[in-house]
Amino acid sequence: MTPGIRQAKKAGIPYEIKEYTHDAGAESYGGEAATALGLSEDLVFKTLMAKSNDGKLAVAVVPVSGILDLKALAKAFGCKKMEMAEPALAEKTSGYVVGGISPLGQKKHLPTFIDASAQTLEVMHVSAGKRGLEIALKPDDLLALTNGKWASIGKAD
Repeated sequence: MTPGIRQAKKAGIPYEIKEYTHDAGAESYGGEAATALGLSEDLVFKTLMAKSNDGKLAVAVVPVSGILDLKALAKAFGCKKMEMAEPALAEKTSGYVVGGISPLGQKKHLPTFIDASAQTLEVMHVSAGKRGLEIALKPDDLLALTNGKWASIGKAD
């Protein structure tokens, strides 16, 4: 059981774990999850880590169907500029490996921004903390568990 699953279980929220066989050659971890689970890429969200111009980190959760809008994230975070965090830094800070980074149960709690598009969904899917493992839960539950904020941070690819 991953730290993310433990966090959801401890909170007593309803959730569902979905597992699939991860293909090491997959080009997109989120796209692979959506395809393997037969889900729309609008329902599967990727967890990304970004760094502000002053070195502060933030977590961004956006649909697999699009990309992270770094300018919009900077505005939501209250800084001038954001860039993607280096994979090694994201892994060290979250406690997860890239492709399996969950917004739940991270080693270090960071400000978390969830794309506002999730508010219209009954259930969203995010990594449960391991490649090939997703957790399905209500968007409001994810927001509460991460102490996150809604923000329009995703854009079409």
